[in-house]
Amino acid sequence: MIQLLIIKSTIRISGIFAANVIEYNLTPPNSSIFVIIPCFNEASVIRKTVKEVVEKGYHVIVVDDCSKDNPGKQLKGLPIYYLQHRVNMGQGAALQTGIRVALKKGAEYLVTFDADGQHDVNDIDGMIHKLKEDQFDIVLGSRFLPGAGGNISAGRKLLLKAACYLNYLFTGILLTDAHNGLRFMNRHAAESIRLKENRMAHATEILKEIKKHGLKFGEFPVHIHYTEYSKKKGQSLLNSVRIFFDLVLNKIFD
Repeated sequence: MIQLLIIKSTIRISGIFAANVIEYNLTPPNSSIFVIIPCFNEASVIRKTVKEVVEKGYHVIVVDDCSKDNPGKQLKGLPIYYLQHRVNMGQGAALQTGIRVALKKGAEYLVTFDADGQHDVNDIDGMIHKLKEDQFDIVLGSRFLPGAGGNISAGRKLLLKAACYLNYLFTGILLTDAHNGLRFMNRHAAESIRLKENRMAHATEILKEIKKHGLKFGEFPVHIHYTEYSKKKGQSLLNSVRIFFDLVLNKIFD
């Protein structure tokens, strides 16, 4: 049985002490790759999601965005970094926290990965190959490229296609998919990207950062497995409207 050394510390975010850190000290086989999993009230599924990633040999950073259901309890015994925001700051902020800690820990490559179980950890290998072969800085997952798989509904597909053009309007980058949380990036991209949109508009902001810093990017077909749970946790029409207004305000005051 692996003996784990637990170290508790605090990190400063946006000028305040905002996150507690619990480190489980080990060196996985893929020690240069860190998978960042933002988490908010995902206790019922988080262990299965994280365990599958851990078993692939990656470093895992779970960022608990002040959940009410204590997901940390479900993760006990797993060799991960577990961060807790002291206040709910949104998924964008959770990703920025995870990126910051991964870079501090020496990450050469970073993955963003959803907590609800819809992503396939096996897609990461293909994204690594794509990034290295084509010398990209960041590879974005797509549900609509040839070779992608999943059980996406017609309604969601239509909404995402509309979001692609909205993203193009705000960023000048036209992709085949929008708001796909599975991304693979190198250290240069991670150091360049600075997220200010705390909540779900961060997905579009990442594209703006890619454009701003001239990062080389590409897409890769991924497999998304929607369950009844992940469908309930997904973006609603109301949230889509909120994202739109967040982007408009950001455009005005940027």
